[in-house]
Amino acid sequence: MQETILILDFGSQYTQLIARRVRELNVYCEIYPYNKIPALDTHVKGVILSGSPFSVRDKNAPIPDLSGIRGSYPLLGVCYGAQHLAQTGGGEVLPSKIREYGRANLGYIDRSCPLMEGLSDGTQVWMSHGDTILHLPENFKKITSTASVEVAGFRIEGENTYGIQFHPEVYHTTEGKKLLENFVVNICGCTRDWTPDSFIETTVAKLKEKLQNDKVVLGLSGGVDSSVAAVLLDRAIGKNLYCIFVDNGLLRKNEFKDVLHSYKDMGLNVKGVDAAEQFLEALKGVEDPEAKRKIIGNKFIEIFDHEAHLIEDVKWLAQGTIYPDVIESVSVNGPSATIKSHHNVGGLPDFMKLKVVEPLNSLFKDEVRRIGRALGMPGFIIGRHPFPGPGLGIRIISDVTPERVRVLQEVDHIYINTMKEMGLYDKVWQAFAVLLPVQSVGVMGDERTYENVVALRAVGSTDGMTADWSQLPYEFLSRVSSEIINKVQGVNRVVYDISSKPPATIEWE
Repeated sequence: MQETILILDFGSQYTQLIARRVRELNVYCEIYPYNKIPALDTHVKGVILSGSPFSVRDKNAPIPDLSGIRGSYPLLGVCYGAQHLAQTGGGEVLPSKIREYGRANLGYIDRSCPLMEGLSDGTQVWMSHGDTILHLPENFKKITSTASVEVAGFRIEGENTYGIQFHPEVYHTTEGKKLLENFVVNICGCTRDWTPDSFIETTVAKLKEKLQNDKVVLGLSGGVDSSVAAVLLDRAIGKNLYCIFVDNGLLRKNEFKDVLHSYKDMGLNVKGVDAAEQFLEALKGVEDPEAKRKIIGNKFIEIFDHEAHLIEDVKWLAQGTIYPDVIESVSVNGPSATIKSHHNVGGLPDFMKLKVVEPLNSLFKDEVRRIGRALGMPGFIIGRHPFPGPGLGIRIISDVTPERVRVLQEVDHIYINTMKEMGLYDKVWQAFAVLLPVQSVGVMGDERTYENVVALRAVGSTDGMTADWSQLPYEFLSRVSSEIINKVQGVNRVVYDISSKPPATIEWE
């Protein structure tokens, strides 16, 4: 069994970030809701309690059952987790007189404590809490303070249990990685064997054992997740993997042909299906974004199902599901009320009686890319920006027509290619163009024009949950705007979107 750090989630926005930081140390970890703790055995090396939007003093504050954990496994409480340990141990947690949000510096540090080993005097940490631990229980010992928080961290004497009021997982805690390393490596004794190569070796072996000589069908999108899933499955079962790559007519310019060629060069057993006319016909006259998504998703299922039935004796459907999708389905508050329907092109229809295999469902997006690189996959697939299942269909902010698709493909082609030429593509999380339902007056030569407006969007992010707009160089924006207006017939105005998420979303629809 893979050695594992267990992370108990109390609903914090930072829980996934804790997991990613632990994974960056080449230590495997899993997130579970605080009220759905799995059976623990020897492969679990330690437990981390996350923060929470709740106060420990709230009537409905989440309370975990730590009876099988405290004293048996190394335990680290972060923010709410630390306050819960102090409160239930007999200490006193009260609203902070001075609420500490943002940057702070550790003054006192007890370096005899293994959690604090190697941290610098005055090291910067990130605070985000409205409560503070006023009094510690008798067997708790303070290990660090800031100027305004007397108990910024503690340990419990006689057991490997620790609590900190700051967030070691965020970028602004400058030595947070060191603190987490102290916990998972020095205190928990993890051997740091969670590497891309070990994942590939283990996963391929498991797939061989699970699938044996069965046939598997996989819908390829051209994106990172489905492509990496395909290569892992190909290593396990070879030609028993049947890949279907559907052109919905809403891909980027030349993408269907180029990506299909790359898949074949990679040795994948892939069939390309040109269904552009069917999708565009189904979308005719439809403006509502959710209606467009459903039409595209349903049409994909219809075509995929037809193609899958042409293959005899298929037993499995493979999907590129990744870990955040799994976490979403078992979150503290249950599945979100509204999950974006463009994240997955379409679910498995009830009438397709196939078992599901998901080789990436323990990985975050950045880990999927690492696996892809270790597999030797082409850089343009591994480094590809996220692209929604409905493609350009939700980047045309009106009904979808062949002419609007042509215009947006040309604009997007100039935008993305210029980013690559100027070394900017790999510096942003996602970049794309949007065709607006707006026409504006322009002047070209001696004539007035009344043509389309396009918006360019580029954001920086780590997981798409939050995002900042990218401050692209003026030189680049000037060049791109000029090329688009001069080369794309039907466009006379280019604008740049400077909205961050939240409050805006990354996509416009």
